[in-house]
Order: sequence, then C-alpha cells, then structure tokens
Amino acid sequence: MAATALAGCGFRLRGAGLRFAFRTLRVQAGADSDVLQRLRAQLQAAGVAVLDATARGPDGEAAVPDVILQVLQDQRERVVVGTTAAGQVRELALRRRVRFALRTPGGRELIAPTELLQERELSFSETVVLGKEAEEALLFDDMRTAIVRQLLVRLSAVSAL
Repeated sequence: MAATALAGCGFRLRGAGLRFAFRTLRVQAGADSDVLQRLRAQLQAAGVAVLDATARGPDGEAAVPDVILQVLQDQRERVVVGTTAAGQVRELALRRRVRFALRTPGGRELIAPTELLQERELSFSETVVLGKEAEEALLFDDMRTAIVRQLLVRLSAVSAL
C-alpha cells in the first residue's frame, strides 16, 4: 500500500529505471577494480552490452561499441588527518577517486574528463583495530556504491550519439 502511495506522488528510487542512449559500451581501463565490476553488472542489468577487448562481431572483425568509457584513474586513499600528542593515529580520511571520460569510437567526446570523489572520515583507536578495519571496509564499500550510482546517472544523461 505504501509503495503505491509513493509511486503515485512521483517518488522513485535514485538510479532506478535509468535509460541509456547506447546499447553497447567498451571499458578502457588500466586495471580492473571493484568499481568497474559493479558498473559492468549494473549496465548489463539495464540491458547494455559491455564489450571486452576481444569481442568480435558476426563477421569476425573486432566489435565496434556505441561508446567507449575511458577510466583514467581509479584510486583508493587512506590518509591520517589526526594524531595524539604521542603520535598515535586518531582520525583517518578515506577517499575513493574515479576519473573517467566517455567518447564515441570516432573520437567525439560525449563526457569530458570528469572526477568523482567520495570521502568519509573514520575515527581510529588502537584498542579496537579489528572493528575499525571492518568499519573501514564498509565505508569503502559505501563509497564504491555511491560512485557507481553517480557514474550510471551521468552515463544515462548522455542523450544523443
């Protein structure tokens, strides 16, 4: 009943029902990462074919995608931002930075090089190291999810090839 009421007022989940102006996409990246794996899965779930470098068309030639996503940087950072008088770590800044660009196979730029950045702060205590490691992993997972969502929204905003 609540879902019907929310749908009637125009509410929808962020990222739900995204439509893309392209049917095929190739990812060019220096290395595979958890962000790229999640992005591929989300695009495939939305009906976009994600081609790898070895994909071939029906004629045996290399398959030509509609667009090429270039991942220029995919970086995780862990920076100490606060210490005690004794030099022990008290606070960390966790960052996930992804730079990307989108272009057509012909070289036309659809999305100029863009940086997505997520940052979280984490208090730290030497007495609960294992718990803080688990919290750090959860925060990096949350940042990955947020960056993938932002990437999908930006890719869906591309209107014409």
